[in-house]
Amino acid sequence: MKTREEISDDVVLNIGKQKVAVTNLNKIFWPATAGSPEGYTKGDLISYYREISPIILPYLKDRPESLLRYPDGINGLNFYHKDVEIAPKWVDSINIKSESDGKNVHYVICQNEATLVYLINLGCIDLNPWNSRVDHLNNPDYMIIDLDPEEIGFQKVVETALVVHEVMEMVGIPNFPKTSGASGMHIYTPLGAKYTYEQVRDFAQIIAVKVNEILPKITSLERSPEDRKGKVYLDCFQNARGQTLAAPYSVRAKPGATVSTPLEWKEVNEKLTPQMFTMKNIMERISKVGDLYSPVLGKGFDMKKSLRKLSL
Repeated sequence: MKTREEISDDVVLNIGKQKVAVTNLNKIFWPATAGSPEGYTKGDLISYYREISPIILPYLKDRPESLLRYPDGINGLNFYHKDVEIAPKWVDSINIKSESDGKNVHYVICQNEATLVYLINLGCIDLNPWNSRVDHLNNPDYMIIDLDPEEIGFQKVVETALVVHEVMEMVGIPNFPKTSGASGMHIYTPLGAKYTYEQVRDFAQIIAVKVNEILPKITSLERSPEDRKGKVYLDCFQNARGQTLAAPYSVRAKPGATVSTPLEWKEVNEKLTPQMFTMKNIMERISKVGDLYSPVLGKGFDMKKSLRKLSL
């Protein structure tokens, strides 16, 4: 195996039918830590996404992508880049009219490994797709409850997640947890694109209210961070057209190169931490447990039936 010093900074990769130029492969994107004495380079990040592309691409295909770029790694400046007007001809995109100013926004759609590598070469670390696909932009494929802690420990996130799970199980709603890769957790429910964003957000809010009633001391429905200090925010507003979260298996721009990782519910316990899953060990995990999130892309559940059960 070549050392980093022997790897060229700039190369052209043959990926499928495309030639993809990648640059600055030896640039340090994550400084050294105890878990990674050499840190991680941009080249390491590209290698990770190439290896995991068969697993992650189903969560990216046909979805507009909001780019968050870190051209100098996690400690450098970062910026959002939604309107990608200039890209190779083989990169798919879609023009969507902005609801704020009415202008067309050119969103990249990550359809294949070549496009994935192109995005990572731009400095994207995490991947943030829409909840809906281009053929039904107003109908999300899944509902998300985002557990976002505000000055409170991760074990309270775990406690909250287990209550969300309990409430959903009681009314027959399928639910699948993952770490955010940062400080919180995400709980996804498959919908099969049967409902509008507004319907989904309202339904998620009903679940959140139930959870807040059970855990009023450690959870909050307040949107302002100032009003929810010391609590876990039950965020249902990610269920809105154009909102994005880190995709399953996305690396995060956090120390250690943590990964947003799908879990089994039995893993959601006092031993769980977001730092357990990183770019270094996630492939070994997948070889053992498989893709735990594939049901999220399934046909979904009957919202009306679950609403009746919730009202009992």
